Amino acid sequence: MTTRPHDNSRGPFRVEHLREGDRYELSNGHPVYCPPAKRDHAGPNVTGAEVLDTDPDVEWAGFDAGFTPEPRTLRAPDVAVAPAGDERDWLRTAPPLALEYAGSGQDEADLKLKIAELLSAGTRQVWVVRLVGPRRVEVHQAGQPMRTALPGEELTAPGILRNPVPVEALYDRAAGHRAVLRNLLQREGYESIEAVRAEGIGKGIEQGIAQSILALLEDRGLKIDPLDRERITTCRDSAALQRWLLRAARVDNAPAIFD
Repeated sequence: MTTRPHDNSRGPFRVEHLREGDRYELSNGHPVYCPPAKRDHAGPNVTGAEVLDTDPDVEWAGFDAGFTPEPRTLRAPDVAVAPAGDERDWLRTAPPLALEYAGSGQDEADLKLKIAELLSAGTRQVWVVRLVGPRRVEVHQAGQPMRTALPGEELTAPGILRNPVPVEALYDRAAGHRAVLRNLLQREGYESIEAVRAEGIGKGIEQGIAQSILALLEDRGLKIDPLDRERITTCRDSAALQRWLLRAARVDNAPAIFD
């Protein structure tokens, strides 16, 4: 198999001629060789994929997922974001968001063609992370001029991603991990790490007050029913706990703190 000639001729190959794992894509029947990724490409690829896959609104994301809009075309973005599905074959619907990494040795003519084919098939945005020269991300959308996002800026994909993506998070491992942490916390109902810390502090204070109530009642020789003990230790209402603590210093029996 040879690489695709950059003209409009139709090649002889069809999607059924390829097997999973073949290092070729197809463009209008012409094979396009896809060599193994170099180190400068492979690492950022994982980072960017994690950031996109963990976004709270993303149902599915994949590496090198084959997409075939017609029998002679098969394209596989480095990372694709798509709706959840149960296909066991190539994707038939264009991924709404595609991520490509352009490192050393990038075939620029084929990259341009691949972007055009994805957008023509229905992909809403193609992000190209430039790994050679100044780091940047090129944003391609159908019918719009390409724009460049630089480090310090954020990328958005309304209707696809919930969170904006810092440009650095697509290639810098530390920045990527921060974005992944934010995404995973949101999937668990926390807006940020600060919200987790605040909840932890609040629970610590509540537990401290509960233990103070029990210690005070025991020190005063007041018997505590197991159900009352559980009510105190499981309470998460700080105001109620503070009222019970004040009453624990005055009541003649433990249940009276709840009156």
